Amino acid sequence: MRFTETKLKGAFILDLELREDPRGFFARTFCQKEFEDHGLKPSVAQCNCSFNHRKGTMRGMHYQLPPAAETKLVRCTLGAIYDVIIDLRPTSPTYMQWVGVELTAENRRQLYVPEMFAHGYLTLSPTAEVAYQVGEFYTPGYERGIRYDDGAFGIKWPVPIEVISDKDAAWPAFKA
Repeated sequence: MRFTETKLKGAFILDLELREDPRGFFARTFCQKEFEDHGLKPSVAQCNCSFNHRKGTMRGMHYQLPPAAETKLVRCTLGAIYDVIIDLRPTSPTYMQWVGVELTAENRRQLYVPEMFAHGYLTLSPTAEVAYQVGEFYTPGYERGIRYDDGAFGIKWPVPIEVISDKDAAWPAFKA
């Protein structure tokens, strides 16, 4: 895997290193040692999958508070998404900054999301499936979210939001 740190400290784009032969290719998508070598938290508590059947489906922006703060390793396995993360660590030099990355089945990119980053995505294709490795168990009492269109961040989404859950649409504005 090739690890490329984004402008947000501790958040990485991971590109697969394909080993090809006449059958196709083989690639590693996770390695505890490589994660540790890059200072990333390699624990996996849950693996989740979401399927979306409409372009313009918004999921997010979600995070969990300590002691249940989550890391995520996100990959789009069908279709395409625009994946966005926001640094919510008050002591970080990139506090309240965001990064958006296009993850597709074709580019096979992954995004590593550190603890205390809000995470969400918007589907760019008529169908999209997303696989997550999550470093902490889902803990409802520690779950939080912020609105995808919160003016405090100014996220520029590449397509209009067509579908969003009532819960995600009702998240409050962020309070620093």
